[in-house]
Parts: sequence; C-alpha cells; structure tokens
Amino acid sequence: MKAMQVILLTLLVVLVTSAQYDDSCPKPDVQANFDVSKYLGKWYGIKKLPTPFQKGECSTAFYSLKSSGEIGVLNSGLLEDGTIRSAVATATVKDPSDPAKLAVSFSPESSAPYWVLSTDYEGHSLVYSCTNRQSGREYAWILSREPTLPEETVKKLEDVLSSIGIDVDKMAPTNQNENYCSVMRQ
Repeated sequence: MKAMQVILLTLLVVLVTSAQYDDSCPKPDVQANFDVSKYLGKWYGIKKLPTPFQKGECSTAFYSLKSSGEIGVLNSGLLEDGTIRSAVATATVKDPSDPAKLAVSFSPESSAPYWVLSTDYEGHSLVYSCTNRQSGREYAWILSREPTLPEETVKKLEDVLSSIGIDVDKMAPTNQNENYCSVMRQ
C-alpha cells in the first residue's frame, strides 16, 4: 500500500512539473494575406531576443527573390572588432495557403521557422521563431525599413509578443547609431 502511494505521489509530481514546463511552442496568428514580394529588400534590426548565433550591432537582413522562387537571405552585423559578419540562407514558403510561415535554412541539413506575425511592408516587421521553448530555441525580432522605429510602434509589437508569453524585458535593442554603423551603410 505504501509503495502504491509513493508511486502515485511521484506520478503526480511528474505531471505537475510537466504542466509547468511545457516546452511546446505557441502558435500565434501570422500576418494575414502576406505578400512575399512586398517583403523583399532591406530590413534593420531594432530589437531581438538574444541569440547565440546573431552577434554584433547594426544588424540588417536583406531578402531577395531567387530564380528558383525561393527567398535569398543575407543577414549582416558589425562585430566589436569592426569586422562585418554575414550569414547567407534560403527561405521558403512551406504552405502557399499560409505564406507568412516561412522556413529559413542556413545549411542543407536543417531549417527553422520564420513566421511574420506583423508587417506593414514599408515600416515594421515582427518575426517569431520557435522550435523548443524550454531549451531556449525561441527567437523574436522587431525589424524596420529604417535604422529607427517609433517607440509606440515598438511597444505595439512588444504587446503582440507578450500576448504569446514572451518576456519582452529580455529583448535587447540593436545599436543602429549612424556614426557607429557607418561602415555597414556604405
């Protein structure tokens, strides 16, 4: 009898712990009627959840249409030592009925979600990616067509992220100071 109580108590603890640490990713609404062709071009990083793979300041993302119909991705940033670091990738629309849910691949072996939650194509973009929330594979970026974005727009986009459980206090601003980033803008 005592062994059964220990087993039940252990099972209860496991269930409660599992419920508290759900590692599944949220499924937020994405940009309705997303038009990839309007999204192409240069975007500046404004704020992001810190990532192990995106270092530096003055970050930009440039999207172009490839002859294959895929989207070419060129991400660049300025490292502390003055070096420009770039990464090349390919993005694809996996489901034409849901074009705001893209997959981006920096290597042939793997891809990650690139979901456009909000964009007006000319001013701002809010991007979300998650493969495993608990292990820290959850990312978000606020992008702008210009090196700055009005604070009220940033706040509105942060509210969207908060609504899906992202702690926006963890988001880091990206330095886009004109003088500091001048080498990136040549």
